[in-house]
Amino acid sequence: MAEQDKPLLIKRYASRRLYNTETSDYVTLEDIAGFIRDGREVQIVDLKTGDDLTRQYLLQIIAEHESRGENVLPVNVLNDLVRSYMVPGGGVMPQFLQASFDMLRDSQSKMMENMNAMNPMAQIPGFEAMKAQQEAFLKAMTGGFGTAGWTGGAQPEEKSEGGEDLDDIKKQLAELQEKLSKMK
Repeated sequence: MAEQDKPLLIKRYASRRLYNTETSDYVTLEDIAGFIRDGREVQIVDLKTGDDLTRQYLLQIIAEHESRGENVLPVNVLNDLVRSYMVPGGGVMPQFLQASFDMLRDSQSKMMENMNAMNPMAQIPGFEAMKAQQEAFLKAMTGGFGTAGWTGGAQPEEKSEGGEDLDDIKKQLAELQEKLSKMK
């Protein structure tokens, strides 16, 4: 199994510090959120007891982002989550959420595959670099959720004269690169 396929093991010491076992250094909750945004699974365990603390730390990451005004979960969804804890046996909420996220990932993946197959811009020199930049931009904008393979939506309008079309594309690429460099 490749190193990236295995969950990244984070150990929590008695001092509550979190230790990345791959890089042999301490990490923060924001570092862990970054690993997850990059597509890496994590497992957080208590060094002394061996208890799996992953769930509590992931919830803490979500709570911190929500408290900073990065509201992703609408209040009615939060209410439904709280209600689901009141149902004996947890109700169907965990299975529903898992199935919903699986469907979202699958549909986004299929949409990206279809867009890649139908994309006339794929023949343009430098398209792969532009595609990589778009993917990085979308990953930054969506927090990395389900953006693998994304190439963007709107296609540039075709013009009657071929030279103008290429110039417009070059201009758009330069603008996109400038925007990405400002984001970093």
